[in-house]
Amino acid sequence: MSREILNIAHRMSEAAQRRPDATAIIAAVKGGTFAKVTFRELDERSSALAAGLVKSGIGRGVRTLVMVRAGIELITVTFALFKAGAVPVLIDPGMGLGAFLRCVKKTKPEAFIGISLANAIRVIFSGAFKTVKTSVTVGKRWFWGGPTLDSLMAGNTPGPIAETTADETAAVLFTSGSTGPAKGVTYTHGMFAAQVEALRKTYGFAPGEIDVAAFPLFSLFDCALEMTSVIPEIDPSHPGRCDPAKIVQAIVENNATTAFGSPAIWRRVAPWCVANNVKLPLLKRILIAGASVPPSLVELLHKSLPPDGDVQTPYGATESLPVANIFGREIVATAAQQSNKGSGTCVGRPVDGTQVRIIKISDEPIASWSDSLTVPAGEVGEICAKGAVVTHEYSGDPDATALAKIKDGDGVWHRIGDLGRVDEQGRLWFCGRKSERVRTQGGTLFTDCVEGSYQGHPKSPRVALVGVGEPGQQRPVLIVEGPKDTTLAAELRKMGQVQDILFHPRFPTDVRHNAKIHRLQLRQWAEEQL
Repeated sequence: MSREILNIAHRMSEAAQRRPDATAIIAAVKGGTFAKVTFRELDERSSALAAGLVKSGIGRGVRTLVMVRAGIELITVTFALFKAGAVPVLIDPGMGLGAFLRCVKKTKPEAFIGISLANAIRVIFSGAFKTVKTSVTVGKRWFWGGPTLDSLMAGNTPGPIAETTADETAAVLFTSGSTGPAKGVTYTHGMFAAQVEALRKTYGFAPGEIDVAAFPLFSLFDCALEMTSVIPEIDPSHPGRCDPAKIVQAIVENNATTAFGSPAIWRRVAPWCVANNVKLPLLKRILIAGASVPPSLVELLHKSLPPDGDVQTPYGATESLPVANIFGREIVATAAQQSNKGSGTCVGRPVDGTQVRIIKISDEPIASWSDSLTVPAGEVGEICAKGAVVTHEYSGDPDATALAKIKDGDGVWHRIGDLGRVDEQGRLWFCGRKSERVRTQGGTLFTDCVEGSYQGHPKSPRVALVGVGEPGQQRPVLIVEGPKDTTLAAELRKMGQVQDILFHPRFPTDVRHNAKIHRLQLRQWAEEQL
């Protein structure tokens, strides 16, 4: 355990000292305009707010649920909490009210900072928030007490940044719950610092770059990397519904050099750019994360990028990011053909400082690491990662921690929950989620491998593999998105190993990325059809 004094907020304050008048955040507001704040202003505002938070009892170690819309205020609040030594808790409300309230109960926040609507929810569903002692309203306060954000910022003399340690809890970030119950991932200040350095080294981010962050929390990393963060007009809970013109506006009008978002966003932006003959000449890189990225999407994006620009697909999870990375031009040149033959999705080589191992597939806890857990080279197994960017536990959830973490001396291996293999070039291939594998009498089928083998069809239909029945006796069913087409069904039967084919009008997807297919719902639907 490291007792080194470290607070991730220092990164932003140091940026303010080096580049005080540079723009830190550009946030879209209604009407097609953008609000801006400099690094100096962001540092001063967050410091004043931190002092007010401490006075109100939201100080070191206080778990604080934050429900503020993406934008300048969210970034200000989060850095203020870091400076105060408090622990921001971030839960995606798009997961649904019931799941959200369960996450709140599990986390037991002591303080709450939210917009008016969020505070109303806190009051109405008070049972889930019974541990909250202090509530702060962002905007207009309605029928409850407590301070407002503006009152906490007013007239405060900024104090020193809390002297937290590298192994001290910095934040709790919840997973989306798209492939299982949402879990609160415990981040330390040291882990955040390691992530900043891993991102800088892996992607070559440089001070002064301009990033369109279509995933709002990436703006925190932008500030720590001395980059300008552009927050486009988008609903973070439903990125697949974004207006591609507004994403492109954010890129073009702000001279962005980099952009980050889920596949759901780029599936809308890429064809829009091609259809409207829009080029993005200053964009060096597009980062796509959150779900598998088909090579066809990479190829389409290349049509709008400059010759020296590329797509990169960071691989990892909320619990460990980044783990691996690959450039889009390598995907198109060498990996796409293998993906179409059922090899899965190539996610690249492990990033510096992170180890990757493939272990035997198991649904049971593994208490301690042993090299005997690993599978032979090239064999599909469960992907595990270890390194400074890998988190060690889930907040208040020892059972989930036991299932996902393997102790190895002073370190921890995280079982990502994905299945994959490593090829002869040392590249990692994603083969599907462990919980979604299909176990038949004849063996195990892996979703990403099976589904990829159908991408060679001229129509390139979107398909999902599910297993109906008890594991070990499951019946593999291929579900095709779209209207029933008997000719297409016959052609797909000839292409792969799945004979049962159903058609579904529109696949259910997860709330955060709108890109991961919700196979549990599809499996339940298939059981009703057969």
